[in-house]
Amino acid sequence: MAILRTSKTILAAKKESSYGVAVTLAGTNCLLVSDVSLNPVATEPKERTNIRGFAGNFPTIPSNTKVELSFSLELTPSGSAGTSPDYDELLLGVGLVRTDVSSTSNTYTPDPTLDDADSLTIGVYIDGSLHKLTGARGTFSISLTASEIPMINMSFIGIYNDPTVTALLTPSYAQLAPIAANSDNTTGFQLHSYAGSLMSFSYDHNNALYYSELISGTKSTRITDRKPSGSCTIESVPLGTKNYYTIVNSSATGNLTWQHGQSAGNKITFTAPYVDLQDIAQDDNEGYQMLNIGYRALPSSGNDEMSLKFH
Repeated sequence: MAILRTSKTILAAKKESSYGVAVTLAGTNCLLVSDVSLNPVATEPKERTNIRGFAGNFPTIPSNTKVELSFSLELTPSGSAGTSPDYDELLLGVGLVRTDVSSTSNTYTPDPTLDDADSLTIGVYIDGSLHKLTGARGTFSISLTASEIPMINMSFIGIYNDPTVTALLTPSYAQLAPIAANSDNTTGFQLHSYAGSLMSFSYDHNNALYYSELISGTKSTRITDRKPSGSCTIESVPLGTKNYYTIVNSSATGNLTWQHGQSAGNKITFTAPYVDLQDIAQDDNEGYQMLNIGYRALPSSGNDEMSLKFH
């Protein structure tokens, strides 16, 4: 008896031309990912609570059947300034838009028209079977920790398609090898204009996802809102140098930024210009005091809470 092997898993994704209409996936659409979690039949069973004259479970019917998928990617550039990363279309599918400067940079910012965010066809190939999401949209988070590989984590909801017997694609991976976050590779960190020593950073774009199957409507995943937030863990400094306690106890906003990579085509810069510090906690690291500071990324003129620049 043949048993499916999870080691024979491949993920491919491609932007759709029309919402929910599957596009053909090829080896060039395959991406290096990890921590894949697939809920292939995410349904909301509805009980048929009819009187029957005896006890026991009621039968159910499926409702709002969809597919839920999450995975992680290494946060890497393309290696060529002005060329977007290989997971460009995934970034477009989580409610971001891209602005290009030829031979210089590609910058991703929040999409001002959430209802029209790009949608994806995503295929999860597992040892001869294919689970396909169409009309997929999602959300993402970023993690950056000293001495570790920077990661971008993504979660998608898509329209259910019956699994099919399908051979694995022959992948053509083009993603660069990552570099660790450290004092040589990762520079320019500031939180409220102070260049502290960063131990870890997290950012959650926190899109609100709504899956809809309205009567006489179409099946769709919609991004209805976003509430970006995260945290930074930094080495504590004297109050006369930087007093984050008084900032937390105020309504002041300030910048949050860092750059990973140091040469053209290999640099990634995260910027949140208006962060509101929410809470602060003290911790210990080898006898040194650390501050874990939570924040929210706020818009100013709209759709400017954050940017992710590849340059």
